Amino acid sequence: MANILVTGGAGFIGSNVVDEYIKNKNKVVILDDLSSGKEENINPKAKFYKMDIRDKKISKILKKEKIEVINHHAAQISVPDSVKNPVFDAEVNILGTLNLLQCAKEANIKRFIFVSSGGTVYGANAKLPATENMPITADNPYGISKVTGEHYVRFFSNQYNIKYVILRYSNVYGPRQIPHGEAGVVSIFINKILKGETPIIFGGGKCIRDYVFVGDVARANVLALYKATNKAINIGTGIKTDVNKLYSIICEITNFNKKAIMGPERAGDIPANFLDISNAKKYLNWQPETRLKDGIKKTYEFFLNTNKGGNK
Repeated sequence: MANILVTGGAGFIGSNVVDEYIKNKNKVVILDDLSSGKEENINPKAKFYKMDIRDKKISKILKKEKIEVINHHAAQISVPDSVKNPVFDAEVNILGTLNLLQCAKEANIKRFIFVSSGGTVYGANAKLPATENMPITADNPYGISKVTGEHYVRFFSNQYNIKYVILRYSNVYGPRQIPHGEAGVVSIFINKILKGETPIIFGGGKCIRDYVFVGDVARANVLALYKATNKAINIGTGIKTDVNKLYSIICEITNFNKKAIMGPERAGDIPANFLDISNAKKYLNWQPETRLKDGIKKTYEFFLNTNKGGNK
């Protein structure tokens, strides 16, 4: 049992991680500014602070709540938004992470779990499947901010002996996913279909991604409490799925029989990305358990039961 602070714990992935931590008898404190997270996602057994990760007062909370582990999910998550406003992206993702690390040092935190992006840190020209020992050559501001965060995490570990685990996620999907932005394609398609609208597929639907279910990701975060110390670990499935295949699975599950509207290519879209997860199996003793079809079915049922599309 550990005392854990989860930043972004009211968000899509963070709230699922909080639930899994609590299920495993840990004490959880959530820190979230609710800029994209939702109050209804907050586990009632967790203590909640509405606060920005750039706030210097976080060190007082860490001491007051006797926090041992920081799990850092809070972030500006949109690649296009990072391109439009790289300064804001850096303020949240780089300076926010740096502030947390500084507060962690002041509060003698034992472990720092940093969420990075397996979809962007390896760059557009990575040899696939991407492995953790490949160069991290991000080519958009969001990816650059995640790479920079990783460097700061390692610096604080070397300088102040804060143990860390870096989790590089592929495309995470599942219940509570926000149906906006390029990463939310599963929830975007499902929500469009629930409204009786026809989804749009950009660039011919040939973009290849690695879709991993949020429940499996939450399990990886539990294992990261005591395994894979001072390592960067890819969290995905290693399975290639293009958008056309994804759409056909969603149509099958939702009994939707309209062809998607074909849209143009989007600037900045990486044509293909999927991850080698050998190290997750080796160091975390983790592998995904949820097949894509089963995970999409769970996601569809969630949105079906949540105000006909989750738009509260």
